[in-house]
Amino acid sequence: MERARPTTRERDRKDPRNRDRTAQLDCDRSLTSSNRRTPSRITRTVVGALAGAFVLAGCDSAVGIPNDEPNRATVLATTAPAAGPSTPSTSALPPIPANAPQVAAVPGLQAAAPAVQRWAADLQNEPITELQAECWTMAPGNVADMYEDKQAILTALAQPGVATENTVTWKTRATTVTIDRADVDSGYACPRVVVAGGETGLNDADARHTVRRYLARSVGAPLDPSDKEVTHPLVCKPNPPTWDPTGTGSPVAAPLASNPGKLTGAAKFADQEIQSERMRADYIAVQVPVTNSAGVTRTRTFTLTDGHEGAEGYCIGDVSP
Repeated sequence: MERARPTTRERDRKDPRNRDRTAQLDCDRSLTSSNRRTPSRITRTVVGALAGAFVLAGCDSAVGIPNDEPNRATVLATTAPAAGPSTPSTSALPPIPANAPQVAAVPGLQAAAPAVQRWAADLQNEPITELQAECWTMAPGNVADMYEDKQAILTALAQPGVATENTVTWKTRATTVTIDRADVDSGYACPRVVVAGGETGLNDADARHTVRRYLARSVGAPLDPSDKEVTHPLVCKPNPPTWDPTGTGSPVAAPLASNPGKLTGAAKFADQEIQSERMRADYIAVQVPVTNSAGVTRTRTFTLTDGHEGAEGYCIGDVSP
């Protein structure tokens, strides 16, 4: 894995609440189309045919076409392939390798350990680019950062797991490894890893990656065929009405939830130019140049929050203009 990791570090580990405008300029964690693939543990749908039809390159991005000029990278409209089942049966998954690292059982949740053990086998044996492709719901730079210390992660996974209503956690004094409980059913669960004294929660790269996934869906080229709103919601729920990015004290329903067709007609977006800026409290603005089917490009501002009730990670509440 070490030989596959880029030498340049992404800078999204700084305080996620700072108000500085950030632009993703470190693109050397992007995968080429030749090694980007749909997670094999989740679906066998072949996405290699998409490589010639669209480019999805960018600083937080996990895919790209070799030798493209970074500043010209865009996502082009294409027809997405038919998706396999969004929550595959674990019987369709490959067996856990005999030499897979041990993952301690979780009382009351028997399927948790095998789901993480499949991921842990990849952590132990595969390059970081493979983990970035498998864990496509996360910003690739975050994946590389979180999964850097393999031994510390495996040591934590050997400790008894603890399940709550929404998460499952294994930990030592130095390292905490957590998955969303909802990911257990997939049979392959990618965890978040936090080291003692490190930052917890989401960062700006997570917000940008949420917008990237939303736009990729909008132009017909999702990062993974199973990335659909019904199974992987990215839009904030309208109820309860808690949307208040300007701090008026009078929250309303998230506007995008009541007008989901705001980006109808989007044909491509400039992934290389995605930027983000912190707003108040739990809100962040992400700007992206989006081109419609008539060839007109204008910068769209997506407003997201990680504090919306019921949201798992960031959710998008509005798009303007």
